[in-house]
Amino acid sequence: MLRIHRPLLALLAVVAALVFTVATVDARVSGSSGSRGSRTFSAPAATNTAPRAAPIERSMTQPARPGSVAAGQTARPGLLGGGMFGGGLLGGLAAGFIGAGLFGMLFGHGFMGGMGGFASILGLLLQVALVVIVARLAWAWWQRRNQPAMAGGPSLRDRLSGGQPAAGGFAGFGGGGSAAPPADEPIEVTPADFDAFEKLLGDIQTAYGKEDLGALRAHMTPEMLSYFSEELARNASRGVVNQISDVKLLQGDLSEAWREINDEYATVAMRYSLSDKIVDRATGRVVEEEPSEATELWTFRRARGGQWLLSAIQQT
Repeated sequence: MLRIHRPLLALLAVVAALVFTVATVDARVSGSSGSRGSRTFSAPAATNTAPRAAPIERSMTQPARPGSVAAGQTARPGLLGGGMFGGGLLGGLAAGFIGAGLFGMLFGHGFMGGMGGFASILGLLLQVALVVIVARLAWAWWQRRNQPAMAGGPSLRDRLSGGQPAAGGFAGFGGGGSAAPPADEPIEVTPADFDAFEKLLGDIQTAYGKEDLGALRAHMTPEMLSYFSEELARNASRGVVNQISDVKLLQGDLSEAWREINDEYATVAMRYSLSDKIVDRATGRVVEEEPSEATELWTFRRARGGQWLLSAIQQT
């Protein structure tokens, strides 16, 4: 009797697990997502507030692959390539010439019969060789010209604290003891920037709790806006609202700050308190109440002289 009902019991257990999963709603934006420029797939430097961070799980930045032209780009088939004849268009032509001779030999015309004799094919191959040489030189020049320049430099925290971890909260943004990964160029972060980070933390969380996409659009990159919009749509489909209010920064540390060409980035670790509730959209009943404190790493990005925008969030 027990053996007869065992499959049914297993099925009921799976259904119960699925129901529990659907009923559980993550408060705020879940997971680690966004872009940190060339450091997207590198761990942020450790700080007192956040000794370690979860890696980026979702990003529109493409990781660099061995043999790729450059980080974030995919190699495209060009005029030249690999293979016995160099690949690409010219390689195909060379292979075609040899193939024509082989077909002539197979059909009884001799190896050179299909090409009008030895002189014709020799002259043609010499012309092709010259074109290949010129094209390869042009291709090498073009690659050198378009190769992105990367420069290394010391971390911002080392410059500010002489290699020692600085103490203090958000006003000083004391960094951790580990060295930052290579970057184009470290930058100075001013007290006004720290104030902007703290304000963005409160404005973004409050706008998310109010489901105000217009306010969110003004404070983050289009990529991050797509992730926030996705979370809001998921909540709407479940019939709930993630109400967030009373956001207050408790502690903050600068992890790293750097410049890449015309964009500037700053990754900061922030521990903050908040009121975080999942509420039924129709009745206003509290479905779930989340912990009142969170620690995350936020990366901000701006054009030179522009305003900071949220570019990535990483969980700790």
